[in-house]
Amino acid sequence: MQGHAVVRKGCLLVICCLILSFSIACTACSSKSEAKNSSSKKSSSSKGTKKEAPRDNTPQVLIPQASGSTVYTGDVVSIDASNTAEGYVMVQYNGSNEKVKFQVKTPDGKDYTYLVTQYGEYEVYPLPGGSGAYTLTLLESASIEDDLYAISFTQDVDVAITNEFTPFLYPNKYVDFNEGTNAVKKGKSLAKDCYSDLDVVTKIYNYVIKTIKYDTPKAEKVPYGYTPDVDETLSTKKGICFDYAAVMSCMLRTQKIPTKLEVGYVGDIYHAWISCYVDEIGWVDNIIEFDGKNWSLMDPTLAANNKSSDVKKYIGDGSKYVVKYTY
Repeated sequence: MQGHAVVRKGCLLVICCLILSFSIACTACSSKSEAKNSSSKKSSSSKGTKKEAPRDNTPQVLIPQASGSTVYTGDVVSIDASNTAEGYVMVQYNGSNEKVKFQVKTPDGKDYTYLVTQYGEYEVYPLPGGSGAYTLTLLESASIEDDLYAISFTQDVDVAITNEFTPFLYPNKYVDFNEGTNAVKKGKSLAKDCYSDLDVVTKIYNYVIKTIKYDTPKAEKVPYGYTPDVDETLSTKKGICFDYAAVMSCMLRTQKIPTKLEVGYVGDIYHAWISCYVDEIGWVDNIIEFDGKNWSLMDPTLAANNKSSDVKKYIGDGSKYVVKYTY
């Protein structure tokens, strides 16, 4: 596996994990992001009162742009870096190689490697490492049999993220959505009459664990370079860990709640899960879920398929979870 982009087949034979992270001390979940709707109301209670108005559930769909103000070009690629301050770049591959990869090296030295699946069209790739020096590299297959790649183009870019939350509000290669995405509309419906971001997260969480079932046959035959399709997951009501994480990330981001799709390990098992930004606390990594009345340890992917007692026994206090990549 090059970098992280390919969810390994062997690991997917095991039920994947989706983690919804919150804090016992928190009673509201909202972002300080300037990209969030400034008219959204914060609440100190997840239930609200008769005098309060429900939060605005109008979806916020941020649209990535290949603006053309800063573009790096090679023989077969154009990289539009006009909006790196928003936490993403746009890449257009114009060649004909059968297997192409795009690699993002973050300021801390991590390599995020993606398969390029659209030819002649711009795709969105996140800059998940915050501000600093990035290296962007296009790789083309030199030998399919030996899985060898040659560097076709590389570019160093200095990035200054304007707002730490915007990279986790935009769509990207793994959390892909637009104004017509059904998951966006479903998120709006679920967020109706909610008084706080915490209400929204709870409703979306409960909907996902009650509606989507783990797809074992899909996990057994997951294709190389698989990326989630959030609307397909909603339509089939089945998915693997990557799908669970992408659907919830889509719904929450478009409800103005910064959400990270995270990939890593629980023990030696490869997983995908999410983390939300909790106002007053920050990014919370503990494996905690709030059901509206009580806080408890829970994993939504497992919760959709197992007894909660089995789930708690499996994840323990959450210390087994190790984040490797963040989107």
